[in-house]
Amino acid sequence: MSWDEAVMPRPASNAAGRQRSDRAGGQAAGAAVVQYERRDAWVVAPHGAYDLHSIPPLADALDAAARKHPKVVLDASGVDFADSTFLNLLILTHQTGTLRVAAPPRQLQRLFEITGTNAVLEIRETVDEAAVS
Repeated sequence: MSWDEAVMPRPASNAAGRQRSDRAGGQAAGAAVVQYERRDAWVVAPHGAYDLHSIPPLADALDAAARKHPKVVLDASGVDFADSTFLNLLILTHQTGTLRVAAPPRQLQRLFEITGTNAVLEIRETVDEAAVS
């Protein structure tokens, strides 16, 4: 395997013929998004790792939620990894409507601190706190 193949994901098809991104070693990015209503907010709960190749389902979910609901909560507790693509998506969503980020794990808290976005994004400790505030 060349260095480029080891670093850059390559497109592959799953059984349904849809393209998915494989990482070196055949590991899929493995991200999923769950959505539900909580109090006066629409909650989007991503699970897994988010980067350039795994962000589209989350981007679609946040875009649709921001257009349909006055308050959107991102339950970040299930995010294992996030890079600048994820951060950019949160900032863009924040600019289009009311977005609150709930229960970010330590890695995300650190990303927010380093980039200064903790001063821009509305970050809450729990989903319930984000839904009612």
